[in-house]
Amino acid sequence: MLNWLSERLRPRQSRPHAPIIPALAAHHGPFGLDQPGIYDQAGHIYAQSPWVYVAVNRIAEAAALVPLNITVHGSAASALNDHPLQRLLNAPNYFLSRFELLEQTVGTLELYGNAYWYLAGDQRGRPVEIWPLQPDRMRIVPDPERFVRGYVYELDGQRIPLEPAEIVHFKRWHPANDFYGLSALQAARLAIIGDQAMASWNHAAFGQDRGIPAGMVVVKDFISDADFERLKRDWRTTYGGGERRTAFLRGQGVEWQNIGLSHQDLDFLQGRAANRDEILNVFGVPIGMLSENATEANAKVAERLFIERTLWPKLTRIAAKITQDLLPFWPGSYTASFEDIRPTDMQARLDEIRTASAALSINEIRDRYYHLPPVAWGAHPPAFTPDPPSNDSSL
Repeated sequence: MLNWLSERLRPRQSRPHAPIIPALAAHHGPFGLDQPGIYDQAGHIYAQSPWVYVAVNRIAEAAALVPLNITVHGSAASALNDHPLQRLLNAPNYFLSRFELLEQTVGTLELYGNAYWYLAGDQRGRPVEIWPLQPDRMRIVPDPERFVRGYVYELDGQRIPLEPAEIVHFKRWHPANDFYGLSALQAARLAIIGDQAMASWNHAAFGQDRGIPAGMVVVKDFISDADFERLKRDWRTTYGGGERRTAFLRGQGVEWQNIGLSHQDLDFLQGRAANRDEILNVFGVPIGMLSENATEANAKVAERLFIERTLWPKLTRIAAKITQDLLPFWPGSYTASFEDIRPTDMQARLDEIRTASAALSINEIRDRYYHLPPVAWGAHPPAFTPDPPSNDSSL
C-alpha cells in the first residue's frame, strides 16, 4: 500500500526538519488514526436530534451570511472584489453556491470537527473549482518529513489518493489527536444519547398501542379459564396491544394497580430541558436565543454573545486557513477575512477615539478606527490641524 501511495502522491517542497514529526508518523501508522466512532452516526444524529439540528443549523446559516473579503496584506484598503479567489468563492463549482459551500463547511466542522475542500485545478495548477468532501470518508496519510504525506478518500471500496496541495483541511483543536479535530458532537454525546432515550420513551408512552401506563389487573372473583383468557384478550385489544406491560392475577373482583413511574415521577420535562441546555451550551448557542421565556433584553444579550464568542472565532479559523492554503496559489500578498460583524458599543467607541485623539494624528485615527487612507493635512493630532482645503476629495 505504501508503494502504491508513493507512486500516486508526488513529494512536496522540502521543509525544515522537525525531530518530532517522524515520531508522530511512526506512532500513528501509514494511515493515521481511525476516525472517531461517532463519525458513522453524525448524520443520523443531526437528522434525529432536534437540538443538534437547531444548534448546527443556526451556526452554519449565520456563518454563511457573512461576506468574506480579500485584501492586500497589511493594508486597510477596501476588499478586492475582482480577486480570482473572490470570484472562485462566489461560484465554487457548477453545483454549489457560496452560501451552500460555507454552510456545509461550518456545519461539517460542528458535526465532525473536520472539513475538507478538494481543489480542482487548471493547467497552471490554480484552483478553478472547490468541492467539499465528506469527513467520514477521508483518511490522512502521515509522513516522517512533511507531517502529512497526502490524503486517501474512500468511497464504495475505492481509494482515491489526493496530494496535500489538493486539499484544504479545516479542523478544530483536539487534545488527544495530532491529525483530526474534535467535534462538538463528541463533547455533547452523553447529553444527546440521554435526550434521544427520553424522546423515545415519550413516544413509546403515547404512541400507537401504548396508551396506558404499565400495571397489573387483579381479578378478585373466580372465573373460568375461558373467561380469564377472554378478559386478557379483550383488555389488550382495547388498552394498549401486546407491547403494553400488563400483568393479570386471579382473585376476587377486578382491580387495577399502577406499577409504573409517571412523567411527573421522573421529572420528565425538566430532564429534557437540562439535556437541551447542555447540548446548546456545548455548541455555543445561548439559551436566550431559543427560550420562550427570554425577554427582549435577554435575547439581545444572547445574540451578542453568540456573535462574539461562538460565530466570530469560527469565521476567524476559516479565514486564516483560506489565507494560508488558498491565497498562495496567486501571486501577491493577500489576506482573507470575514466582515467584522461583532456588535459595537458606539458611545464607548466615541470615547476611545476622543481619548486617542490626544496622542494620535488624524491619519492614525483614520487608519485605526475608520480604515481610511491618509490625507495630506493629517500628520498632526486633531487639536493642531488647520482646516482642510475645501477641494480635498479624499474626505
